Amino acid sequence: MESYVLDCLLCLLPCSLFFLLCLGLRWPGFCSWVNVAAGAAGWKLWVTTCLILDLPLLHGDEELKPPETSSGQTSDGPRLICKPSALARYLLQHCGSLTKAKLADWPWGDPHLQTVSSQVCGEHADSIQFTREHLLMKDGGVVALDWANRRWEVKKEQQSGTKALGCFTSTPPVLLLVPQTWGGTTPHLQRLSQQAARQGFSVVVFHHRGTAGSPLTTARICEFGDSADLEQAVLYVRSRHPSSVLVAVSEGSGSAVLLSYLGERGSSTCLTAAAAISPVLLGQRWFESAMPPLYRWGVLFHRKMQLSRYVSSLRGILDVDRALRSSSLRDFEETLFCSPTEKVSPSTERNPASPSLRGLTSAAAWALGERAYPAANWESYWGRNEPLRDADEVAVPVLCICSSDDPLLPPASTLPVSLFQSNPYFLLALTDRGGHCGFALDAGQQTDEGRTSGEDEDEGIWSHIAVLEFLRVASDFLKEAERDWKSWRGQQEVNGVRGQKSKMNAAAMSRRRRGATMKRSRPQPAGQSGVDDVDGDPFTWKRSYTR
Repeated sequence: MESYVLDCLLCLLPCSLFFLLCLGLRWPGFCSWVNVAAGAAGWKLWVTTCLILDLPLLHGDEELKPPETSSGQTSDGPRLICKPSALARYLLQHCGSLTKAKLADWPWGDPHLQTVSSQVCGEHADSIQFTREHLLMKDGGVVALDWANRRWEVKKEQQSGTKALGCFTSTPPVLLLVPQTWGGTTPHLQRLSQQAARQGFSVVVFHHRGTAGSPLTTARICEFGDSADLEQAVLYVRSRHPSSVLVAVSEGSGSAVLLSYLGERGSSTCLTAAAAISPVLLGQRWFESAMPPLYRWGVLFHRKMQLSRYVSSLRGILDVDRALRSSSLRDFEETLFCSPTEKVSPSTERNPASPSLRGLTSAAAWALGERAYPAANWESYWGRNEPLRDADEVAVPVLCICSSDDPLLPPASTLPVSLFQSNPYFLLALTDRGGHCGFALDAGQQTDEGRTSGEDEDEGIWSHIAVLEFLRVASDFLKEAERDWKSWRGQQEVNGVRGQKSKMNAAAMSRRRRGATMKRSRPQPAGQSGVDDVDGDPFTWKRSYTR
C-alpha cells in the first residue's frame, strides 16, 4: 500500500510542479524574478563560452569616445561626427535615422552574435535572386557582377521621399554593393539587397576577381586597396544605366576598395554618394592588430580556400606554399604581395618595365603601372594600398558607420576622427553597440515616422535604414545645390547682359551729348561708373556647401 501511494505521488509530482509553475507565472513579481534569473544564468553561460573560445567581452561604454561630436544625440543612439557644414546640417534635419535609433541590448545585441549572424549564418528566408554577368578587364582578368532580378511590390506610401533618386521610375537608381575582400554575398548583403530593392533601387553586387565562384583568368590577385577593377565596373554600370543615379555601399574590408576608388577618381567619379558599413579605414593597422583567434582563423580560412583553387597557376609567380602556411593576416598578405619567389636580376633593376615578376604581358604591365610589380617592403605596400591615402581628393559625400564593440576592427579610439572633423565630405556615425555589420534594432523600435521594425524583418537592421536614407537625403541636397548654382549663374548672366546694355546706352548718350553741345565730357570719378561690378571667380555648387 505504501509503495502504491509513493508511486502515485511520483507520478503526480511533474503535474504538480507544472501547476505550481503556471500559478507562479500569473504573479508579476515571480515572472520578473524568473526573467532576471534566466538572464543571469544565460550571461554566465555566455561568459564561459567566450572564455573557452578566447573571445573578448566587449562593452561599448568602456571604449574611448572621440571628442567633439557635432550633434546632440543621446548616448544610447548613434553619434554623428563630422565637420560643421551645410551638408551636415541638412542631414541632421532630414535624415532621422542618423539621430534616432535604439540598438538591441544583450543577448541579441551581443557583438559576437551580431557578427556571426551577419557574416556567416544569418536568415536566408525569402532571399533575393541574382543574375550573374562576367566583365572582362583591360588586363584580361574577369570580375563578376550579380544583378538582383526580383522586383518587389511596394505600397504607394513607401514611395514618398524617393523621387530625387528616381525610385519606382523607368530609370531607377543603381546601388552598387562591394562585399568583403574575401568575397561572397553575406547574409548582411542579402538583407541590404532586399531592402534596397523594396525601396526602388536596382541592385548589383561587385565581386572581386577570383572570388564568389568567378574565374581567375590571369595570374594576378588584386591587392588590398587596388580599385582598378571597381573603376572599370563602375564605368560599365554607368554605360548600361546612363540616366540613373549611381550610388555605392561597401561592407567591412571591401570598403578599402571603395574608398581607394573615390580618392583616386576624385571629382570625376560617376558615383553621387557612397556609404561604408564597418569599414577598414586604416588598412595597415588592421593587418597588424591582434584579432580574436576565432575570427582570424575564419578570415584566413576563406583567403586560403580561394588561393588553393589556383595553386598550380600561381605557384611559379607567387610563394603560394608559404602563404598557405601563414598563421596571420599580415603574413598572408606580405607573402603574396611583398615576397617574389625569384630574385631580381640586374637587367630587371635597370629596366623596371620588365613584367617577369608578375607573369604579365607588356601591355598588361603598362596598364597596371606600379601594381604590376611586387612592393619592395611592407611599408611601401601600404603606401599604395592604404584606403585613405587620397582622402583629400574625395568629392562626394561618404558616410562611415562604425561600432565601438566591433570584434574584427581595432578599438574605436584608433579611428581617424580628425579626418571626419576636417573633411566635409566624410561623416562618421559611431555607435556603442552593433558588432561587425550587425546593428540590430531593439524590438519595437520606432522608425520612419511611427512604423515599427516588426512590420518588416529586414527593417530591423539600423545600418541598412541609415545608409539608404543617407543616399536619398544626400542626393536631395546635391540636387538642390545644383539648382541653386544654376540659378546663381543665370542671375549673373542676366546681370552681365544688363551691364553691357547700360554701358552701350551710356556710350550712345555720351556721343549724342558730344554731337549736340560739342563739349568735352568730364571724366567720371571712380565708383560712379554706369556698369555694375560683377563678382569675380564664382564658386561651384560642389564646393558651396563645404564653406
